[in-house]
Amino acid sequence: MCEIKGLSNVKEEVYGALDSFVAWELEFPLIVVKKALKALEDEKEWKRIIQVIKWMFNKGQGKTMGSYYTLLNALIEDGRIEEAEELFGMIFSRYMEGLPRTFFMKMISLYYSVGAYDKMFEVFADMEELGVRPDGSIVRMLGDVFQKLEMMDKYEKLKKKYPPPKLEYRYIKGKRIRMKVYPNNTTEEATKGDPITDELEEAESIHLDNELEEAASSGLDRNVLDDAASGDLEYL
Repeated sequence: MCEIKGLSNVKEEVYGALDSFVAWELEFPLIVVKKALKALEDEKEWKRIIQVIKWMFNKGQGKTMGSYYTLLNALIEDGRIEEAEELFGMIFSRYMEGLPRTFFMKMISLYYSVGAYDKMFEVFADMEELGVRPDGSIVRMLGDVFQKLEMMDKYEKLKKKYPPPKLEYRYIKGKRIRMKVYPNNTTEEATKGDPITDELEEAESIHLDNELEEAASSGLDRNVLDDAASGDLEYL
């Protein structure tokens, strides 16, 4: 992909370089752009990620949950909190019943870090209303805030409703897998890493896993977000 790291942050300059890169392509080089975004993530080039994704959206390309999550994360990392909130609100309003848990987790983590506890409670309330089960890291952050605010009744209710999962080993297709077993008998595979990191890595990897899916994305229900992306996200 064209070298854009050395360019200024002027929208026209960056978009012009990207337009030149795809000018002679018969099809939009989606996989190349996705790989470039991954490289920019590794180098924490948040401004460039924002510019490239918005340019890609303006071309009507790459509008998957993974791309929206990458943009949300970049906006937060770049300190553009109001834009991140606007993006989250847009996605939530248009695809609330199918929104992955990682989006809720990202916003709860953001509000926890900046002490915006009322907003944190609002996001958690939306999760519960939609039946999205919080993971351990979300429960711990909420519990910490409840204790800090001396809301012990809510803290006790939280612990009772979402107790730590027990671990047991089960055999799935001949493989011994460690599972988290919740009181309601639901299970999910346990990981050895940090819950916050695991959840974020899961969402951040979506844009690579869905490369082939995006090629035929015009018929997917996730594209209810398309109209918003081409309008609301044009500014830099």
